[in-house]
Amino acid sequence: MASALVLGGTSAVALSTAPAAAAANDCPDIEVVFARGTDEPPGIGVVGQALVDSLKPLVKGKSIRSYAVKYPASYDFLGVATGATDASLHAQATAKSCPKTKIVLGGYSQGAAVMDVVTTSPITGLGFQAPLPAAMTDHISAVAVFGNPSARLGQPLTTLSALYGPKTADMCNTNDPICSLGKDFTSHVRYPQSGLVKKAAQWIADNHLNTKSQSA
Repeated sequence: MASALVLGGTSAVALSTAPAAAAANDCPDIEVVFARGTDEPPGIGVVGQALVDSLKPLVKGKSIRSYAVKYPASYDFLGVATGATDASLHAQATAKSCPKTKIVLGGYSQGAAVMDVVTTSPITGLGFQAPLPAAMTDHISAVAVFGNPSARLGQPLTTLSALYGPKTADMCNTNDPICSLGKDFTSHVRYPQSGLVKKAAQWIADNHLNTKSQSA
């Protein structure tokens, strides 16, 4: 995991900010908690916004809110732990105040490494301070990561996390050097254009949001 943190991230232009967790009497059906990539300005980033926009028409009129994970997203990748702590605490607060809300965790590039830590770390370390209780598996419906550095090491989140792997879409563009052994850096900044964001959204909606099997 430490190697993955060092490998993570790149820059991309982003816009979009997100509200904090909803109050108990104003809870969304779905909350997307997303960590942007390296050097993107605060917000959910281009990939996060594309995921939210792709989900909206697929969830049959259900309300969606987004939360931008608060962390530096700088080239000091130890900031991943800060993001993981913020994402975990926000998800837990949402589950407590909005128990019927289905939570989708997501991240792009360094933000994907943030979600690796959130979903695979049962103990604190390297600055991570908020491991998810096992009961959170009833509230986190799905995970979507794009350009995930750990995948380059042969450890995509689908296999890294016993609890959340089956709920995860770990997407890597062809020849993206951050998540594969490829050398086409352009592919790393083209997830919305490649169709993989829409593919992940469709899989999440079909298997984890539009079903009655998820915990309410």
